[in-house]
Amino acid sequence: MKKQQLILVGSGVVLLCLIYFFGNTIPPKKNPGAVAAAAGPKEISFNTILEASKKQLTPAQQAQVAQLETAVVRGDVKEQQEKVYKQLANFWKDTAHLLLPYGYYTAEAAKLENSQKSLTFAAQFFLEGIRRQDNPELQRWMGIEAKELFEKALQIAPDNDSLKIGLGSCYLLGGISDSPMEGIMKIREVAERNPENMYAQFMLGLGGMISGQFDKASERLLKVVQHQPENVEAILMLAEAYERQNDKAGAMKWYKEAKKHIHNADVVNEIDERIKLLGNK
Repeated sequence: MKKQQLILVGSGVVLLCLIYFFGNTIPPKKNPGAVAAAAGPKEISFNTILEASKKQLTPAQQAQVAQLETAVVRGDVKEQQEKVYKQLANFWKDTAHLLLPYGYYTAEAAKLENSQKSLTFAAQFFLEGIRRQDNPELQRWMGIEAKELFEKALQIAPDNDSLKIGLGSCYLLGGISDSPMEGIMKIREVAERNPENMYAQFMLGLGGMISGQFDKASERLLKVVQHQPENVEAILMLAEAYERQNDKAGAMKWYKEAKKHIHNADVVNEIDERIKLLGNK
């Protein structure tokens, strides 16, 4: 394996971990999904991620992981393997604080358990991670993992709209298809049947941001914030949608509204800078 690839994956693992524990509130100017789509279909394997992650462990931790991995191979019944996968997941989250391996082993345990709850949890973990990951190869890997999990969950609950939206979002955000519209159509089908589904409206708003259709994005996001007035992410994205349309008044209004719900001084300062820049334009 190339040294540069290991460094790249290692930094991605650390980045996702940092964002997981400290949060990322303001939507980035460059949406990760758009970056992934532009980068083209690149592949990365979990073995690459795992090797990069292990290099960040102490010798004692590496020995602990090796012991658990051996237990997985020796496990001759599904319940034993599921238990060890969960132990591996807990190790990577609680001891190593590296969340890509945690997500992978959580997903493997969910596939063995094969319950809607466990599959959905693992799928949503990857889906949320895509939006906070800048490395397009890791985005695509997470998108593929999430897609498989959502599809398995839909086999159990084929009429579940949230699962359908999640599956569509994998196409929209994960760079797993040459056409993001494939994901948009899956989500739009739910939104047209049930306009009150704010999850669908939010994801369509996000799709508008990715595609540069900021007028359509603001329409969707306005519906969301009217129904969910404390949805800070939707408020911030709506403010940015107006900013991208050169609607200074609309952007400033919603940036100021977002400040009412945020208690992180650094984030508030960043919003104040946005407002100040808008006022000077």
